Amino acid sequence: MARAIWSGSISFGMVSIPVKLFGATESKDISFNLLHATCGSRLQQRRWCPTDEVDVPWAETARGYEYSKGQYVMLTEEDFERLPLPSKHTIELTSFVEEKEIDPVFYERSYYLEPGERAEKPYALLLRALEQRKLTAVATITIRKKEQLCAIRAHEGTIVLETLFYPDEIRLERGMDLSGVKVSDRELDMAFTLIDIFRKPFDPTEYHDHYREALAELIEAKLEGKQVVKAPAARETRVIDLADALKRSVEAAKKEAAKPKPPARARTRASRPARRTRKVG
Repeated sequence: MARAIWSGSISFGMVSIPVKLFGATESKDISFNLLHATCGSRLQQRRWCPTDEVDVPWAETARGYEYSKGQYVMLTEEDFERLPLPSKHTIELTSFVEEKEIDPVFYERSYYLEPGERAEKPYALLLRALEQRKLTAVATITIRKKEQLCAIRAHEGTIVLETLFYPDEIRLERGMDLSGVKVSDRELDMAFTLIDIFRKPFDPTEYHDHYREALAELIEAKLEGKQVVKAPAARETRVIDLADALKRSVEAAKKEAAKPKPPARARTRASRPARRTRKVG
């Protein structure tokens, strides 16, 4: 079972709900080690002190804030623990909003909240209240030495906590002004037609990581000494007549939608290359 990354309580008025926080997502990237290209040896990551000319163990490290060039304020673990932040141990629900009021650009990472010991009833009360009123609670939580804004909502029978960026962490400078770009009604109608053809309920199981699969196949091919197949040529990206492109897109989409769908096939190759052991002698 996964280990909780935070434990504390949700403060809901006078109600206190002990909870534990677990990561709701995990990266499926294929990981690599850094090697010396000439001999293939794995490189060591060293914490090197240039003054004492020694490797420094973790126990002798500290965090430092550079307030001017080469000048640091050093902070210890005790300094972080002494910070007067109630959100280190308590998630206080300060307001309730509709989920659509929070722009998706604010969302950072998802976590599951599970009830602590003998906290099932107040946890279920908050969960059902959020479900039935279709609301999201706004609060703050301190994790990984940072106090973060967060949204708490019901999701498929559990409570999910989403960390949010603060407004000053959202980049507002987008460097573009489209106010002078003209789009005709005909172009917009064809765009709507194309959108309607592709419109369907979101099913996350229909999507998978093509890059990770191709990378796994490349690694397998190298392990087996096979010739690596070149990637197909990139699609042409030159600017053409927009209305003509939309018209051809609609026609192609209609033809594709009219084709009978083949039955789903089980994937025959794992998305991660198998580990191999080197034979000795």
